[in-house]
Amino acid sequence: MTKLSRGSFILITIFLVFATAGCSVGPKYIRPQVAAPPTFRGADDTAVASRSEDSLGDQQWSTVFCEPELQELIRQALASNYDLRIAAQRVLEQQAQVRITRSQEFPQLSGGATGLGAELPDALGTNLGNPLSLGSFSISGSWSPDFWGLYRKQTEAARDQLLAQSWAQRAVRLTLVQQVATTYFQIRALDEQLDIARATLKTRKDSLKLTRTLESRGAAPLSDVRQAEQLFYTATSTIPQIEQQIQQKENEMRLLLGQSPGPIVHQAPGALAPPPQELPVGLPSQLLTRRPDIQQAEARLQASNALVGAARAQFFPQMSISGSAGFGGDEFSNLFAPGSKTIYGLGFITQPIFQGGRIRGQYDLSKRQKDELILNYQSSIITALRDVSNALIAAKKQRETREQEELLVGSAKDATRLARDRYQAGASSYLEVLTTDSSLFTAQLNLVTARQNEALTLVQLYSSLGGGWQ
Repeated sequence: MTKLSRGSFILITIFLVFATAGCSVGPKYIRPQVAAPPTFRGADDTAVASRSEDSLGDQQWSTVFCEPELQELIRQALASNYDLRIAAQRVLEQQAQVRITRSQEFPQLSGGATGLGAELPDALGTNLGNPLSLGSFSISGSWSPDFWGLYRKQTEAARDQLLAQSWAQRAVRLTLVQQVATTYFQIRALDEQLDIARATLKTRKDSLKLTRTLESRGAAPLSDVRQAEQLFYTATSTIPQIEQQIQQKENEMRLLLGQSPGPIVHQAPGALAPPPQELPVGLPSQLLTRRPDIQQAEARLQASNALVGAARAQFFPQMSISGSAGFGGDEFSNLFAPGSKTIYGLGFITQPIFQGGRIRGQYDLSKRQKDELILNYQSSIITALRDVSNALIAAKKQRETREQEELLVGSAKDATRLARDRYQAGASSYLEVLTTDSSLFTAQLNLVTARQNEALTLVQLYSSLGGGWQ
């Protein structure tokens, strides 16, 4: 190796080392700070579970929702729900985008070949050989050394977007578990209300029959019959309304399962049993790593931070190197002859001088977008704290509401019994029966609604703590 070629080799080696290592001009990512309270508002400060690191959000959904019917519905939804499958496809799409973006960091090679054959007429009188045949084979390459980390930052941003998309998929899974459980409890509440309406209808039908008998014997006025009919028709009109809601909720559930409209199985008793009063919620700081929406917001922020670096790299000179080599000849036998080879290389360095503020505008835009995503990340944390607090407050207040509704139903039942006894004894008009019976029916339906809302607080708390996607 001659001195010149050795020196060239050393220079090229140094160039490749610097080109590979490069330098990064982007800002280093620092997680924004958000002050989290020591405990959740609404948690029972006297409960040991509320101050420990154990949390309901760390438990599998199958241990939180123990009803076999509900568990089977959740399994079907996780296997066939279209929103979840779409989210999975988006992850695969972003994986492909990462490969596309990363390809900019590597040299690009291409090869080609040409051939020409022609029979020239003698009338042209050319000195070219006849028939004319030409051919060539070439390979070319190009590379843009990433001195300032432009391509590396773009790849980093694409990977962060992939991470964000993965967390988005987990957020869809969490939401799906929540939606299935919510819809199931709503259906079971409607089932109980339908049972109440049918039982009430039977009682009122018997009462109407008795009133008509009394009226026919002259022992009761016609107004009592009309009032008894009001109670009867109120029940008959309520039943189809509840049946409509049940069938529509079934269709809603089938959509979550990725199936066409139709019925579902909902027969197991005790679905609206009160949830445990003491549930571990863990520490507020744990939400940062458990809630997928917070993780998604931070991944998007990291991608934006990388794009700031990519925009900053546009201010610096960009280098591009290209080269080509090939062989050519008029016959196949001399196509690869040493004298037929052609080799050349080109290098370019470009430095932006004036572009009307485009590069500066892109850089400022990337910083403003990052600032927006910082606020979005901080907002997602505050929103998560609010969700958990609201769920804890709802759990306590809905339990109190249900207890009071149970007392109300007990009083209404006794009042209705006394009113019917007084009416049959002739001590009161049927108006008293009408009033007390209507109040009882409303109280019974409201009690079911209260039990449904109390059951839903478990779903709300589990979801707000980030449970259901693991």
